[in-house]
Amino acid sequence: MMVERPAVERRVLSAIEAAPVRLPFVLGACGTGRTTLLLRLRQILGADRCQYVDIEQAATTPEGFLRALTTASPFSSAAHPRPLEDGVSARDAFQAALAFLDSAQTPDGQPAVFLLDEALELKTFDSFPGLRMVLRDLVQALRGSRNRFVLSTRYMSRAHRLLRDASPEYEVIHVPPLSPAEVAGVLSDDYAPRDTLGRAELARAVHALTDGRPSYVQLLDDAMRDMDGSVGDDPVAALAGQMARGALLWERCRFCYELRLHRARGYGALKAILQVLAEQEPLTLTEIAQRLRRTPGSTKDYLSWLEDVDLISARQKRYGFVDPLLRLWVRLHCRPEPLDEEQLAREVQRFAHGVLPEVEPALAVAASTPVVERSWSVVEID
Repeated sequence: MMVERPAVERRVLSAIEAAPVRLPFVLGACGTGRTTLLLRLRQILGADRCQYVDIEQAATTPEGFLRALTTASPFSSAAHPRPLEDGVSARDAFQAALAFLDSAQTPDGQPAVFLLDEALELKTFDSFPGLRMVLRDLVQALRGSRNRFVLSTRYMSRAHRLLRDASPEYEVIHVPPLSPAEVAGVLSDDYAPRDTLGRAELARAVHALTDGRPSYVQLLDDAMRDMDGSVGDDPVAALAGQMARGALLWERCRFCYELRLHRARGYGALKAILQVLAEQEPLTLTEIAQRLRRTPGSTKDYLSWLEDVDLISARQKRYGFVDPLLRLWVRLHCRPEPLDEEQLAREVQRFAHGVLPEVEPALAVAASTPVVERSWSVVEID
C-alpha cells in the first residue's frame, strides 16, 4: 500500500520549483511515510530528472558514498570525479561527492533533482580523518547549487538543531499522521464495512490504535484482512496478534526501538528510563530519578539523549513517549520474563481501552437507526 499524501507532495514540489528555489527538509518519525513520499516524488518527476539516494545504506565511508552516488546516476557532471585511487583521503572523497551534487545535470542539460533520504546519516563521516561538521558542510554546499534537493530524516530534533542557524532557503516540512478519513480510504474492502458510518467507526478505531502512522495502519489493515470473517474487522484482536513476538508489527517496533537507542548515548540507562515510562507516564524529572535511583543531574542527561533521538518528549516538564504504540511494545516485551498469550491480550486490551474513541452522538443523530456501539474484543492468539 502506497498512501498518497497530495498536500505534502504539492508543498515539496512547490518548494523545488519556486524562484528562488527553496530546499525542503522532510521530517517524520518512524512509520510516517517519508521514504514512501520520496519514492512517490520520483514517480511524479521521472527517473531521468531525479535521483533517489538512501543515505542510510550509502553512507558507509566517504569513498563508498561517492561510488553509490555516481555509479548508477542518470546524471552527467561537469566535475567528472576521477576514479578513486588507492590512498585517496576521506575528505577528498567527500568533497568530490559534494562537487557531483552541485554540478550534476540531466541528459538535456537541466538542473538535477536529488532526493536524499535519511540525510543526517552523513554525520557518521565526522569520525573520519580530515572531516568535521560534515552536515554543516552539506547544508552550506546545497544552498549554493543550481540543482534541486529534497532531504529527509526520522531524527526531527537533530534536524531542527542543524537548521537553527542555516539559510532561510531551507523549508522544514513535517509529514503529518493520517487523518481518520484517510485511514478509512485505505482500509481493505475485503473486510471493512461497506456502509459509510460503519467504515468511519472502524477507521477511527484504527487511527486511535496506530496514532495515524501509515506503516502501522498498513500492518493492522493487512492483519484484519488475513483474519477469519467472524473477527476480521476487529482492530484490537488484530493488534494483539501483531504485538506477539515475531509478528510484522512487533518487528517494526523492535527496529525503531533498537535503531534509535543505538544512535543515542548511554544505551543501558536509556532502556531503564523507557521501561519506567512504559509503566507510567507522564513523569517529572524528579519522579524518574527516584525510580532509577540516580541523581537528577545524571537523569536529566539521559532524558536529553532520549529526546535527541525522538523517543520521548517533554510537555510542561513531564516526560512521555513520542510513539504510543512503541510504548506498548516496550511494556509488553522489555521485561525479564515474556508474557503468555493471555497476559499479552489483556495488556493490549488495556491499551485499547485508554485510546479508543467513544461513539460520537452526532453519528447517532445522522443515522436513520440508532448506532450500536462496537465493543472491540481481543481474541486468543494461535
